[in-house]
Amino acid sequence: MVSRSYSNLLELASGEAPSPSFGRMSRRIPRIMTVAGIMSDLDDDGSESVCSDPSSSSAQKDRIIVVANQLPIRVQRKTDGSKGWLFSWDENSLLLQLKDGLGDDEIEVIYVGCLKEEIHPNEQDEVSQILLETFKCVPTFVPPDLFTKYYHGFCKQQLWPLFHYMLPLSPDLGGRFNRLLWQAYVSVNKIFADRIMEVINPEDDFVWVHDYHLMVLPTFLRKRFNRVKLGFFLHSPFPSSEIYKTLPIREEILRALLNSDLIGFHTFDYARHFLSCCSRMLGISYESKRGYIGLEYYGRTVSIKILPVGIHMGQLQQVLSLPETEAKVSELVQQYNHQGRTLLLGVDDMDIFKGISLKLLAMEQLLLQHPEKQGKVVLVQIANPARGKGKDVQEVQDETNSTVKRINEVFGRPGYQPVILIDKPLKFYERIAYYVVAECCLVTAVRDGMNLIPYEYIISRQGNERLDKVLKLDSSTPKKSMLVVSEFIGCSPSLSGAIRVNPWNIDVVADAMDSALVMPEPEKQLRHEKHYRYVSTHDVGYWARSFLQDLERTCKDHVRRRCWGIGFGLSFRVVALDPNFRKLSMEHIVSAYKRTTTRAILLDYDGTLMPQNAIDKKPSAKTIEIIKTLCRDKNNMVFIVSARSRKTLADWFPTCEKLGIAAEHGYFLRMNQDEEWETCIPEVECCWKEIAEPVMQLYTETTDGSVIEDKETSMVWSYEDADPDFGSCQAKELLDHLESVLANEPVTVKSGQNIVEVKPQGVSKGLVAKRLLNEMQEKGMSPDFVLCIGDDRSDEDMFEVIMSSVSGPSMAPAAEVFACTVGRKPSKAKYYLDDTTEIVRLTQGLASVADQMSPQM
Repeated sequence: MVSRSYSNLLELASGEAPSPSFGRMSRRIPRIMTVAGIMSDLDDDGSESVCSDPSSSSAQKDRIIVVANQLPIRVQRKTDGSKGWLFSWDENSLLLQLKDGLGDDEIEVIYVGCLKEEIHPNEQDEVSQILLETFKCVPTFVPPDLFTKYYHGFCKQQLWPLFHYMLPLSPDLGGRFNRLLWQAYVSVNKIFADRIMEVINPEDDFVWVHDYHLMVLPTFLRKRFNRVKLGFFLHSPFPSSEIYKTLPIREEILRALLNSDLIGFHTFDYARHFLSCCSRMLGISYESKRGYIGLEYYGRTVSIKILPVGIHMGQLQQVLSLPETEAKVSELVQQYNHQGRTLLLGVDDMDIFKGISLKLLAMEQLLLQHPEKQGKVVLVQIANPARGKGKDVQEVQDETNSTVKRINEVFGRPGYQPVILIDKPLKFYERIAYYVVAECCLVTAVRDGMNLIPYEYIISRQGNERLDKVLKLDSSTPKKSMLVVSEFIGCSPSLSGAIRVNPWNIDVVADAMDSALVMPEPEKQLRHEKHYRYVSTHDVGYWARSFLQDLERTCKDHVRRRCWGIGFGLSFRVVALDPNFRKLSMEHIVSAYKRTTTRAILLDYDGTLMPQNAIDKKPSAKTIEIIKTLCRDKNNMVFIVSARSRKTLADWFPTCEKLGIAAEHGYFLRMNQDEEWETCIPEVECCWKEIAEPVMQLYTETTDGSVIEDKETSMVWSYEDADPDFGSCQAKELLDHLESVLANEPVTVKSGQNIVEVKPQGVSKGLVAKRLLNEMQEKGMSPDFVLCIGDDRSDEDMFEVIMSSVSGPSMAPAAEVFACTVGRKPSKAKYYLDDTTEIVRLTQGLASVADQMSPQM
């Protein structure tokens, strides 16, 4: 039977109900995908559909919807004169290889994306049905003018250059931001969302969105289904924050991506840049827990995945075994090897970031510096057709052609051309044949995403027995390969045996080419063996399964969380909270206040009564009046519990005579103005300050915007006004440094929100809460109403004491207890309020009730 949430599209084909989770995904990831070739079309076998027979349940499949700009489908008009289209799988598509890697027996894959050809509206329904029934593909039809603005406009002229570090400093250098193109981009992303809605079962299906064409799609999906299980993988670089922040819609894209559950990047650098942007532009910091990097975003944990994509081993090995490949290799051996010439190979798209002209200049430099190589070394540059359009593409083509012509005129001779440019499309087996024969592969892009060319080259050089015979190699001889790769491509960190170069330094690239040619054979073999071991075990199947296992892990708590959406447009996000964690309502607490007779009220100051980013930290006249009103009620015991010094707090609240104050996290305590200051623990010597102060001073001098606050019993290093990344880095170093030098002192070193603090051991706000409850119990006034509000880690100690005291002797039976944190975040508190404004409003409401009740007392 078809799942209840499939709509019109899936009714066209016999569907299969997905099972609830990736149960089988939790198996160990196979290290190598051995399937030879691409899977045949998915069979729509009735035996696999769900029926009333319980035994058929084993045939249910997990289901994932893979969404990308283009479907992995080749399209062409029928040539027999009849109307209609012919469709076939595009074996070179990563998305198809991804499905093959996951395995048809375990997971059903449905694709959503555009076709490479324009389909007339009259034919779209028929094409949709054919593609869904035969290929499990859902085509997204975008009007041609809208697609041009979306793809050739915003994607290729604005996002793509910026993500490759090209700023639009002039109209000729990348496209200036155009809001009409941005609106087209958003519109197309919404069209994709509408198509996904037609086939998704939101409770069971996983959705995997690919690349920068669809970066706002997660917002549309999350808005429709708050608990959608959604992963996103970026196949391009993600630029540094200095580059990215020039984008006028920078926050909209970041927030849209954060509506995913898992965001994947090829390298740590790309992930680091994304995390830095979230920190600098949204104020969201990340944490690493047990090897997983996560961002807390309105109660949801957005995980970060760092794993480079791999190649399809089975497909590549199948192509290597083709007779056509063998014949082409034989032809190239005759053309180059038998002529005593060594083949260097470059394979790149014809675009401005692939560095083709720089590679050609390095070849020219090699021939100039090493005249003995003239006539013996040939660079074959395969230039794939450009994916985009525009003036820059034409300029690259013209520069490439002119450079090749010049080099060949200078260094060429009859029967020898040092550079051979192949700018017509090659079949895959022809490209593989060039890999097999090439002594060295050069990938010198100035900025690129993953780039799988080096991986394909390594596997091709491993070859097989039939190719060994063509190359006249002994099959027992270790294989060899050499790579010269740019530092600025995604695969560079994975290829530790490659010669890494700065492509802008032509002399260095030329030297690297020479080194690759003259390197001893045993070293070439060792480098190849190392690369082959990595590439063959980290294939596309390993990548896909690893990503989906992490997606499953990230989404496992969806069912038990309470979710609701807030915000409009692209600012939409979902708040996800534990079922027991809820917002503290005014009506609820006012009602409890009126019913009770003995009350304990504990309030943090900074971040609770006063916003963290406030310039003037002194309490307002309104805040003081609220506190005084609450204190006038003789049934209330009101306490300010703060990290600030006792002098500061006493100076700020001089008129609040009945107010209890706990200063420096509770080290100093005063029940009201008429009593003397006490200490919660025995008094300690502060000789340790002589050790800590010079260390903190050192970090203050080297961290612009940081300051030291020296209190009576503690010291705080604050970097609130420093650069967030540098400040955080310095704070970690300072924490380690202080822990080391103060190891034998009776103090603890802790990090907090933009601070590192040293304070006496045993001091915590929890002690204040315990002391207050015990004192009230001793006076025969065990509270039946407890309100405790705080905003950071130090306040969690108070929450823990308060919650653990419920039903204990220090509280009245059936006491009304409200432990409340500021903001939606993991906490030991059971309630939350959004910000200091809501807290002031709440306390003002309680003060009004106290004022109304005062005549009755």
